[in-house]
Amino acid sequence: MMAKLTAMYQRMSKRERMMTLAIAAVLFLLINLFVWRWLLGGIGNSRRELATRKSTRTQQVIYMKERELWKNRDEWVQKNQPLPKGAEEASTLLDQIKQIAGKYNILIENPAIGQGETTANHQAVFASIETSSHWTELVHFLYDVQQPDAFVVFESVNLAIDTNDPSMMRGKFKIARWFAPPQRKKPGT
Repeated sequence: MMAKLTAMYQRMSKRERMMTLAIAAVLFLLINLFVWRWLLGGIGNSRRELATRKSTRTQQVIYMKERELWKNRDEWVQKNQPLPKGAEEASTLLDQIKQIAGKYNILIENPAIGQGETTANHQAVFASIETSSHWTELVHFLYDVQQPDAFVVFESVNLAIDTNDPSMMRGKFKIARWFAPPQRKKPGT
């Protein structure tokens, strides 16, 4: 076979030989490019996977170190998360929000209340409101509404500068109170 190739190469003209060598060089470069790209892609994927695994491991170590903290927090939530008293809870939440807003001269518009979602960790009631206020009053309002022992969360927040008065902020909030889930009873009951 090698003798046939050598004989064929000898019969070629100088121009045909140059063209054959050029094609062979291009094929060699393309094959090398493909192989190197495949190798470097594999190395890159391995590095990304290693970084992901290191990150996961770091998180796991932190969780293990903080296990007692999270256990204590869970016990605190189990002990202190209120049970719903009835359908009026959403109305009570809205009244509390209005009271805090009044304390900071925040205008409340378009109030609405409703039952929120029920999950394994909580059941919720919500109040949706739109506000108009200065930025500093809004910050105080947000702070006062969301205290840890109140179990009140902002499920959605949309803030914008008032187009009519740049010193005022317009806000749309969906504020929920999270109660203990139906299957959980207070300790001692």
